[in-house]
Order: sequence, then structure tokens, then C-alpha cells
Amino acid sequence: MISPAVAVGLGGVLGAVARHLVGEFLERDLLDTFVVNLLGSFLLGVLVAAPVDGTALLVAGTGFCGAFTTFSTAAVETVELAAEGRRRALAAVALMLGGALAAVLAGSAVGSLV
Repeated sequence: MISPAVAVGLGGVLGAVARHLVGEFLERDLLDTFVVNLLGSFLLGVLVAAPVDGTALLVAGTGFCGAFTTFSTAAVETVELAAEGRRRALAAVALMLGGALAAVLAGSAVGSLV
């Protein structure tokens, strides 16, 4: 049996690498952060609503989704936009939070079908 810390760590490695690859692929200001936060929120919604528990939830939910999504980067990018005087900073926050909440709801609906 794998320890919980190792399970989270393994998922975290995969999530961090996936996050980096999305950033490399999209290479656009805020877009990559927005995409990973929505995808990760959707996936976590699926995992929580589906019959996934134990080690699988630690690997995929806590580890992968935790490392893949990036609230701190979203916060830094929003502060930078605001410091530059860009009005889209507030819109970015609202879209990211609203989108993430909608993604969790959609993912939960999908997960409950499993």
C-alpha cells in the first residue's frame, strides 16, 4: 500500500508537468492560467461526485488537480494587470472564479452520472 504523502506527491508531479505543458502550448497572458483553473475545477468536480475515493482521489484530486490548478498565479497575474492600470484585471478575477465554480458544478453533474 502506498502512503498518502507519496500518492499526493506522484499526482502532484504529473499535475505540475501538465500545468507547464499547457503554459508552453498556449503562451498567452492569463489564458493558460484560466484554462488550467477551469479544467482542474471540472476534473475535481468529476472526481468528488464520482465513486472515486482513497488513494485514487489523493493522486488525482489532491495531487494532480492541486498542482495543475494555480490560484496563486492567477492572483499574481491579476495584481500585475491592476498595477499596469488594465481594467481587465477585475474582469479576469470574476471570469476565473465564476468559471471555476461553473466548472465544478458541471464536473459534479458528469461525475454523478458515473
